[in-house]
Amino acid sequence: MALLTNPLTPEEQHQKDLETLEKLRILDDTLMREVFRNNLELAQFMLRIIIGKPDLVLTKEETQYDLQHLFGSRSITLDVFGEDSDGKQYDCEVQIADDGANTHRARYHSAAMDVDNLKIREDFRSLPDTYVIFITENDVWGEGQPIYLIDRINTTTGKHFDDGEHIIYVNGAYDNKDDTSDLAKLIHDFRCKKADEMVLTPFADIMKFLKETPKGVDRMCKIMEERVRDTEYRYSINFAVKLLKRGKDTIEEIAELTGLTIEIVKQINEELKGIPA
Repeated sequence: MALLTNPLTPEEQHQKDLETLEKLRILDDTLMREVFRNNLELAQFMLRIIIGKPDLVLTKEETQYDLQHLFGSRSITLDVFGEDSDGKQYDCEVQIADDGANTHRARYHSAAMDVDNLKIREDFRSLPDTYVIFITENDVWGEGQPIYLIDRINTTTGKHFDDGEHIIYVNGAYDNKDDTSDLAKLIHDFRCKKADEMVLTPFADIMKFLKETPKGVDRMCKIMEERVRDTEYRYSINFAVKLLKRGKDTIEEIAELTGLTIEIVKQINEELKGIPA
């Protein structure tokens, strides 16, 4: 019998998923991805507030947007990617851990977007303006501001470098009761666990759908169940690698212990042979 199967019954797992769903906020990436999935209008609403441009028109929006054209280097997946009518591109990321929004990660996200945009022999000036937006749970800059705008400057002249690269940090911990701006409301709503706690109708509506309607709840539970299965599968792969390296078990025994098929264990074994010790 496989050692890595879910010990919970389907009913117990479903109840656990419901309890998890109740606690999720838009600041949690599992919920954020579904809030903005195929929802260009909501992404546009959010970007208009963060960028401060009420007439911004978003023409493309995608969640879990893969950037994998980095010449063998580390690829990344953008939480929410968008492009507006002026060709400007936006990468919106939610980050719970402070280190997930460190300055070097922001630099890498900007660089990855540039590499993905510039084709062979294209002029460098054809690169679009890009915005990497980190929406963080904590105030990572510690200055109590709702938003931090980062652009390059020429430190000798003090003038903007104007290379089209912009990095923005939205402080998810900002909580000024006297601030009635849409940005303050957006930050407030991203922290909420319930639709009736929210103040911006577009966010309250999607939250109500995902957490309070049968169709929305079913969708979220399926997403969470898929993530559990993916995690178990990766764990099984790692377990098989350890057993193969130990060299005390047969392929068949490893397949039984991990729940993987014999064919998959054989494939892992062949790949390991090609990796230098």
